[in-house]
Amino acid sequence: MNQTLSSDAAPIAAKLATEPVGLLEFARLAGRNMLEVIPAETLHQTYLRGPLNIHYLCDPAIITELLVGAGRSFPKAKFTKDIIGSAVGNGLILSEGEKWKQQRKRYSPLFAARNLPMLAQHFAETGLEVAASLAQGEGHVDVTQMAPASTLTNISRVIFSGNEEVSAAEIRAGLKNYFEYISSISLFDLMQLPKWIPRRKWLESKRPVTDMRKLARQVIENRRAENRPIPLDFLDLMIAALQEDFEDIETTVDNLLTFVVAGHETSANALAWGYYLLALNPDVQGAIRDEIRSINPTDPITFENVQEMKLLRAHIRETLRLYPSAAFFARDAAETLTIKGITFKKGDALFFPVYSLHRNDQLWDAPDAYKADRFLNTTYPRGQFIPFGDGPRVCIGAQYAETEIMVLMASVLRNIAFSLSDIPIPRPVLTFTMRPEGPMILNAKPL
Repeated sequence: MNQTLSSDAAPIAAKLATEPVGLLEFARLAGRNMLEVIPAETLHQTYLRGPLNIHYLCDPAIITELLVGAGRSFPKAKFTKDIIGSAVGNGLILSEGEKWKQQRKRYSPLFAARNLPMLAQHFAETGLEVAASLAQGEGHVDVTQMAPASTLTNISRVIFSGNEEVSAAEIRAGLKNYFEYISSISLFDLMQLPKWIPRRKWLESKRPVTDMRKLARQVIENRRAENRPIPLDFLDLMIAALQEDFEDIETTVDNLLTFVVAGHETSANALAWGYYLLALNPDVQGAIRDEIRSINPTDPITFENVQEMKLLRAHIRETLRLYPSAAFFARDAAETLTIKGITFKKGDALFFPVYSLHRNDQLWDAPDAYKADRFLNTTYPRGQFIPFGDGPRVCIGAQYAETEIMVLMASVLRNIAFSLSDIPIPRPVLTFTMRPEGPMILNAKPL
């Protein structure tokens, strides 16, 4: 084991529930921070029976059977669809059955490894801009602002580029409003009350969603008209896939926004937490910087470069273990199923608290400590490390996300050093994704 990739400094942890949470309190707390309703016992037990028909699952074998084996066709939980349905429609995240299979087959080639070198060029351009901006000054930087800005820029480049009627700044502003709107969770949706009962969210303007759908529809139609012979970005790849297999425009819009949602928040959160962990562990940061410079000291970081960066990849995976963006997901049992002596009845709620799974002391050595070397030359049982889920519905963009995070981080770390400031680090909170509760202020020093 490389000792430079371990630390005894304890990273900031989430606040989980230490007392039983009733249904009404569950809904109230979950609307603010889903982590506060996850029982702290899930850090120490691999299975926990919750109130009513809820099961908390941290057993890798059970998780694998439910996601990969007999339960692989169980649908997404109804409350998940209620919460994010208005944002992503019936795209890949929420569709079920044959419609989901068709979409998965249609879009899987977009995320194939052969397309990543071209997309990595866009990521590297953004990374160089971020590094140059940080190099102009020395002082505090809020990585909860810097990281989303960089992933929004990537989205603008790989999806909305070449849109002459709307500027890149307007696109980023529209995306920011869109993400703020969809991150607002309704208490009534969490309580699974009937849809006809008014939600407070209904009083807010739905313009961020309607504007984003209009823009997405516009760029799809414009790009189709261009008919580029060679794909130059992600949207080109998407249009090419639709030439082989038709789908209606509204489903295409659903999927474009699905990719936008999934590709922005998750990567941005991983970057923010990743910079924090490196500031907390300066020796690790130095070792990773040396690796980056030895592979590519000055030129734009390439897809091929990051394949050689074993220390950086281990750091990213340890970041995703400690702070998984998709820190919780749920399924509804579609039929009665018994696994390892536990019976899940039809209609039961199957909760996968990924945050707890990744820090469970029955599964991990020093689970709350930062030890990136645990991901060097080591494999873990299936179902134990699932930052992107598993089974047929594993995140279609997992390799895309990992490439984006590594290229951006390598581009920045090469010439910028991060250290802790005197401003406290915020705890993780979970709404749409798991993010820092407030600004995360670090010192950034150009080298």
